Amino acid sequence: MSNSSNLSVESDGLTPEQRLEPLNTRLINAGIATIHDMETLRACVAYENANQNRTHILRRLEWKARELREDKE
Repeated sequence: MSNSSNLSVESDGLTPEQRLEPLNTRLINAGIATIHDMETLRACVAYENANQNRTHILRRLEWKARELREDKE
């Protein structure tokens, strides 16, 4: 496995690429829904910005960030 941050395995065993690259939108949504920490979220945002830069995916990640912040409060 590469040492590159965009390929690092996150806490639940999925890389940002595995979360955001499936062809099935439901799998992408599930990948985002299973993000439970800001570190993983940031890695996914960085991956998306560097590779696909899809606004609808970045928007979903932004919503997830809000959810994580609200859960912390």
